[in-house]
This record gives sequence, structure tokens and C-alpha cells, in this order.
Amino acid sequence: MNITKENVDNLNTRLKIKIEENDYSEKVEEVLKDYRKKVTLDGFRPGKVPAGLVRKMYRTPVMVEEINKLVSESISNYLKEEEIKILGEPLPSEEKQKDIEWETQTEFEFDFDLGIAPKFEVALTQKDKVPLYEIQIAKKMIEETKDSYAGRMGQMLPVEQIEGTESLKGDFVQIDKEGNPIEEGINSLDSAFSLEVMKDNKIKTGFTARQVGDSVDFDIRKAFPNDTEISSILKIEKEKVAEIAPMFRFIIKEISIFQKAEINQELFDNLYGKDEVKTMEEFEARISEELKKRLSRDCEYRFSIDARNVLLKKFKFDLPVAFLKRWLVLANEDKFTAEQIEEDFPKFEDDLKWQLIRDHIVRAQEIKVEAEEVKESAKEIALMQFQQYGMMNVPDENLENYANEMLKNEDEQRKSVEKILEKKVVDYIRESVKVDNKQITIEKFNKLFENN
Repeated sequence: MNITKENVDNLNTRLKIKIEENDYSEKVEEVLKDYRKKVTLDGFRPGKVPAGLVRKMYRTPVMVEEINKLVSESISNYLKEEEIKILGEPLPSEEKQKDIEWETQTEFEFDFDLGIAPKFEVALTQKDKVPLYEIQIAKKMIEETKDSYAGRMGQMLPVEQIEGTESLKGDFVQIDKEGNPIEEGINSLDSAFSLEVMKDNKIKTGFTARQVGDSVDFDIRKAFPNDTEISSILKIEKEKVAEIAPMFRFIIKEISIFQKAEINQELFDNLYGKDEVKTMEEFEARISEELKKRLSRDCEYRFSIDARNVLLKKFKFDLPVAFLKRWLVLANEDKFTAEQIEEDFPKFEDDLKWQLIRDHIVRAQEIKVEAEEVKESAKEIALMQFQQYGMMNVPDENLENYANEMLKNEDEQRKSVEKILEKKVVDYIRESVKVDNKQITIEKFNKLFENN
């Protein structure tokens, strides 16, 4: 076997691989012998099919598979030995690759196009400036968070009479124009809906002052114009909604209203643990710290975007664009069209350039990720998920168990490693450039993302 390299330009290379019969024949014979032990064919006992017949039936497909393996391994070893870094995957050359007659040839030539990773250096100085925002904590944000916590800890309470925003539970009975129940019509027991989502104000007013045991007749299509809502309320398939007569009688069985929790010691204890917070001032101070931590994460994320943009602007290098477009089309043949890839290519190009810059920093700075760091990252993710449901005081043991379960998933583990690497690269950038600290309101901060 022989491999030769032809440099097309700085970013494109062609490999020519010549394979002779003695490169693959021994392996093909081994596989055919193994086939003979396993193959079953009418008229022959297992393992007793004549070798010549096995060869006639299977030699060509076995040879194709073994040669393809050999080519793949040879390219991989060659790139490693020659320290050639490529982008994408090797592609059969459109210009040079000749047609192959697998049935008759014994020697083969393969030509592959390679996209070469560009060479560049990353040098950062204090002349490079990246903004780092700090969001001001406004009184309005604290009040909104207090209200949110009260909502999370609220509950549904029964009431005797409808005023207009209650949630109702009861039975639906389909009726005709005269108000008589339709035989074999749709009857839905223990259905529930909220008057707040009802669209027709006239129908909604018809429920005012009604009590448990009362009934209201109404056009369900006017009340709920969305077929999905109707199918859910009546417990029928969405496809059947269009066919039904719309008049229904609703018999009220339960009336309840959502009541937010009072902001008192019970709420403090539920959020933070018994007596951890005792006064409104302490509660607001806790909220302020929580907001700072959460918004700090948002600001760090924004810093990573701005740092990426600064480096992409500073370190300009070319990519093998034509090769990459061709590779993307072939790699995504059943997912995206060539037109879609052409349209999205600028974003892909920026993402790939950032990946190359990031990988360069990782290698140059010898950045590593330790197993304990992955565990701690998983615990942070777990804590944020618990906090979304108002669980602020989660025992470390629970976080540990959640993290262990999450990291059993290889994809989640890979994501955690990537996240840590990204953070370490951004930390390195922060240490190497001039950080331009800026105070900003939440409204102006959110606008920064409108064009990203």
C-alpha cells in the first residue's frame, strides 16, 4: 500500500492511496473462513458449505468492506503520523477518483480531498478590550421576585360563588337548540377549566354569581376558539372537535380560586429553612443576593459572547470554504438542502472559527478538566433546576445523587466537559485582556441580545 500527498493550496490537500492485492487478501480469506463456519445454506450442514461456494457468494462484499476499513485506518494513521489537522472528513475526489470495478480489479486507487485546518496564533494583550456588564438591582425586580415566590407557594382554595377569575370543575352535557340533552351526545365528567382563559366576555359574565350545583348553557366554540383547548376540556380527540354541535350545559361541581401565599415567616421557612430568614429586610436582602448571582451568570454569558466577537474580529484566517460546503451537503444529505446550507454557512463559519480559536487556547494553555470539576458542574445544574421550582435549600446529598444520575448519561457528561472548557477559556481571555466594567439596567442589558 502506498499513500502520497498533493498540496492543492494552503487549505486543501489531496491524498492518493494505492492498494495492492497482498494488502487485503489475507484479511479477506480470514473473514471468508469465519463466514464458512457460520453460513447456512439449503442442502448443506452448518459449517460444511464448500469454500468455493462461500467465496463465490461473499468474496466481493467482504473485499469491499475490508478495503474500505483499510483505507479509513490508513488515512487516520497517516494524518496522525504526519500531524495533519483536517476539518470535516476526507471526501472522495470529484476530479480524480476513478470508477472502480470491484468484480474484476485486484489493485485499487483512491483519491481523497482534505480540508486543512488553518495555522494561526492567538496573542492577547491589554489593548484588547471586552465589556463586562453588571446589572443594577432595582426595587421593582425585588418586588417582582417577592410576588413570584408568593405565587409559587400559593394554593387553590374553594369558594362558594363565582366572581369571574375562578377555576371550575364539573360535568359537560351536550344539548340541542331547545336546551334538551342530546341522546348519545358528548358527556364529559369532571372536566376543568379556568374562567380567565375563556375568550367570550358575554359567556363569562353568564357564570357570575353562580354556585356549586348551578348550571350554565353556552356555545363552547365561542368560549374557547382553540380546538386544542376544547379537546382537552371535553376529553375528546382534537380531530373530532370540528364535527361536534357546539352547545353544552356545564354543571358546576367545584369552584376554586388561586391564592398566593402570604409573605410571612411560613413562606420564609418554606423557601430557606426554619428561621434562616426572619424579617422582611432579611428576605429582601436574600432576594437581592439571589438576583445578583442569577444576573451575574447572565452577565458572564454576555461576556463570553463579547469575548468571542472580539477574538473573531481580531484573529482573521481563511477556511477551505468550498470543501466545507461540499462536506456539509454530504453529511446532512437527508436533513438540509444545499440551499439551506449555503444560507446558514456564515454562522457555521463563525462557529467553526471560534471552535478553532478555543481549541488553540486549550492546547497552548494546557487547559484540563478534572472529574471533580465535572461533578461540581452537574451539581450546579441540579441546584438551578431545583431553584426553578422554589426549592432554595436543597441538601448537598440530594444534589450529589442527582449529579451522579445525570453523569451516567455520556451525552450529559460530554456537555458538562464542554461547558467547563468553555468557561476556562473565557476565564483565560478575561485575565489576558482589558475588562471594561459597565453598570447597566436590566432593560438595556436585554436589548443587547436583540441582534444576536
